[in-house]
Amino acid sequence: MTATPTPTPTWTFDELAPQIDGVRARINRHRRELSSYFVNRAAEIDLMTVCAVAQEPLLFVGPPGTAKSDLVVKWVESVGLGDDAYFEYMLTKFTEPSEVVGPIDIDLLKQGRFVRRTKGKLPDCRVAFLDEIFKSNSAILNLLLTILNERKFYQDGAPEPVALQVLFGATNYIPEQSELDAMSDRFILKVETKPVKDTHFAELIDAGMRNEALRAIGRKPWVSGTASLEDYQKAKRWLDLQFAREGDDPGLREVSFPSSAFAELRRIVRALETEDRVLVSDRKLVKIYKLIRTRAFVFHGGAVDTPDLALLAYVGNRRHELPAVQARVGALLGLATAS
Repeated sequence: MTATPTPTPTWTFDELAPQIDGVRARINRHRRELSSYFVNRAAEIDLMTVCAVAQEPLLFVGPPGTAKSDLVVKWVESVGLGDDAYFEYMLTKFTEPSEVVGPIDIDLLKQGRFVRRTKGKLPDCRVAFLDEIFKSNSAILNLLLTILNERKFYQDGAPEPVALQVLFGATNYIPEQSELDAMSDRFILKVETKPVKDTHFAELIDAGMRNEALRAIGRKPWVSGTASLEDYQKAKRWLDLQFAREGDDPGLREVSFPSSAFAELRRIVRALETEDRVLVSDRKLVKIYKLIRTRAFVFHGGAVDTPDLALLAYVGNRRHELPAVQARVGALLGLATAS
């Protein structure tokens, strides 16, 4: 059977206006609380927060054992999602489409219809984590591109909306093959999850043993109810309504994104492309703008400022570009580190 996708939120501006400060406060409290269960992963959790509000995918890049899956699992649990709303899978070149989007309904196939039973699979979930995403085969990649681009999934030749709102991906490496560029480009932000043992040896052991003990006794204190996925939806809806108003009156953009910050955005993008050879596609530029605006709204509720532009530190395309772009953007913005 095909599951019914989550309805698109229809909150109005007037309905959200009296709630939105509380929504922002809960989301910020949520990211700070979640950070306390990890060692030196605040930057990753901040990026998860921004991408979850904007409903844009985020890619974790790093070796095994650097908390990639633990970050996602704890985030999912902390916003109160059950197993029925979360899908997690490790992809390989042998992964079959039925493992990700569901098996063919044999009864309907006998009637000449090609329909997948998506319950419990990617089209049916609200949050997903796909590990080793670049190891998947072309059939899986094509399905994922359609779902990410259009939030649609084809059943019996007809498009159907999917429930998916938030996607986190992970990889040990970013391949150089050009046929994977389209998928890589869909992950606007990519963050390295580096080992922390060299700089936080004792803290890592203490936090790791605490998490081991909590797991053994079945406790999940990060499931505190601080924020829900609905809070993230409301923040996105609020921003969508704001962007729509600015579309009717372009002059409103300067209120939230001052001309000085806009000029700085243009300067950094040009420097990355012309001096560092880091490609920023037109689609990617629009998404970056959206993510910067999202960070400014969620983190401090004001106009875009220098720390918000530091999101540009995560726009590298290849693995070797990630640390170089982070250092370059930090230098261009006059920041010691970009976060």
